[in-house]
Amino acid sequence: MAKQQQAIPTITKSGFGFLQKLKKNNHRDWFNANKAIYQQELELVEHFAEALLRELNRHDEIETPSGKKSLHRIYRDIRFSSDKTPYKTNWSGNFKRATKYRRGGYYFHLEPGNSYIAGGFWAPNPQDLKRIRDDIAFDATPLRKILKQKTFTTTFGTLKGEQLKTAPKGFEGDHEAIDLLRYKQFLLIRHFSDKEVLSDSFLKEANQTFKNMRPFFDYMSEVLTTDTNGLEV
Repeated sequence: MAKQQQAIPTITKSGFGFLQKLKKNNHRDWFNANKAIYQQELELVEHFAEALLRELNRHDEIETPSGKKSLHRIYRDIRFSSDKTPYKTNWSGNFKRATKYRRGGYYFHLEPGNSYIAGGFWAPNPQDLKRIRDDIAFDATPLRKILKQKTFTTTFGTLKGEQLKTAPKGFEGDHEAIDLLRYKQFLLIRHFSDKEVLSDSFLKEANQTFKNMRPFFDYMSEVLTTDTNGLEV
């Protein structure tokens, strides 16, 4: 008897359907009445995240121990927010790269009409930000080469992230790399349609999107973990 092929983990229509209903009924009474459905859909997302983690570990080393551990809680922190709705209306999670020598993080956000895969440096500390800027100021050619690669531009378009309106402290406003020096965040983002997210090929596309971040991550990791002589710091 032939061995039955295991189905590819997917993001389901019912999972998106639950999020759409939650968006219209974002209060505790409705959520508690539908908690069993939430648990069922969450388990399917966990299976997807676990499969994505396995694929990631084929080409990178990830510290996050499981797909389940990668997922963010659906409960919103409303303590300092003007929006008091208690629940997120998306599935999301992140994977942490292993060891201090592998910099950059992987993130996924799955929401009807607003799904994307992202990665990079959301809030680099002042020391890391200075090291990045110093390297760019010394020679921006390696980074520009990565940002102009066809794989990068077709996947992510351009480098994203918050930027200063003026030159950062210690750098001239007419520096030839001022367009890169003004970045405060360094983000790679690829958006997906609902049809793409719900397709059988999404696991493969999500993994490939993460894989396409590697040249950028490798560059940043070298900048942040070695000195000008190539020695570990």
